[in-house]
Amino acid sequence: MAEKKTILKALAGETQAVPPIWMMRQAGRYLPEYRATRAEAGDFLSLCYNSDLATEVTLQPIRRYGFDAAILFADILLLPQALGADLWFVTGEGPRLSTITEQADFDKLKPASDIHDTLAPVYQTVRNLARDLPDETTLIGFAGAPWTVATYMIAGRGTPDQGPAHALKAENRDLFEQVMERLTEGTIDYLSMQIDAGAEVVKLFDSWAGSLKGDDFDRYATGPAKRIIAALKDRHPDVPVIAFPREAGDGYIGFHEATGADCVAIDDSVTPEWAAEHVQAGGCVQGNLASSHMVTGGDDLVRETRRIVDAFKSGPHIFNLGHGITPDADPDNVHRMIEAVRAG
Repeated sequence: MAEKKTILKALAGETQAVPPIWMMRQAGRYLPEYRATRAEAGDFLSLCYNSDLATEVTLQPIRRYGFDAAILFADILLLPQALGADLWFVTGEGPRLSTITEQADFDKLKPASDIHDTLAPVYQTVRNLARDLPDETTLIGFAGAPWTVATYMIAGRGTPDQGPAHALKAENRDLFEQVMERLTEGTIDYLSMQIDAGAEVVKLFDSWAGSLKGDDFDRYATGPAKRIIAALKDRHPDVPVIAFPREAGDGYIGFHEATGADCVAIDDSVTPEWAAEHVQAGGCVQGNLASSHMVTGGDDLVRETRRIVDAFKSGPHIFNLGHGITPDADPDNVHRMIEAVRAG
């Protein structure tokens, strides 16, 4: 069946008349059925660690929309929690973690090899999905990239400019690199276990890659991605990897070759025409409709969707948003987008 899956065809470099489609955060708060299941779970982390309910919310957008792929429902901060960081979510504000600001904080973390007991429910969710998804639907696993996860671990929360992580990098480079090394090791093992459980593709989300400039981008965005992908390819040579260095700008150019990624996902700060010329030349691209169109809808949604499909029609392409769908999106607009993609 794998050879018939449109996502896997695109990741293998095949140009298709109609690109396959899925959405980042497609299982989420914009769907009433998700909100009902989250209420049943009690809180966000309980939902992530309840394999049956996490399976259910992953399947909900597949039932509603028939996307070509399902992405595991989890969170990028489960890995630092598995490494021993305290993690909790504040309603309306987002995640909070214990911080790493000095060596003693880092020394409390577990080795990367000790993450799997905590993450066992996530692996069970992957096994459930491998069993329950329609045959034509690709199962995508994921993790946060080390830089992005490190920014949360160092600051203890999301920040507008990733300032605390940049400050630690400047003031105590040795400690910063210890954090990056532990996360790189943990990410390799985490994604490898997801593949063992049934993930057919994995994606590396570097949501804050754009705040790394010059040599720092090469060292802390490109470098870890290359190492993670090489390790995964060594263990699982037939499993494709999607890399998403969000807001990388010119850093997108050559990212396939520099990291070994089978596909580079692009955000909506670059035009599809620019990306077709400069990024798609290296292989499959994924993207890049602005998620605001899922809120506003209308003719602009259809027009921009068709523009993206047209821009990437000469090479391998997976249609997606430039970032995750937002909670205020209209579920009907997702139907409109899918119809526009598949109109041919």
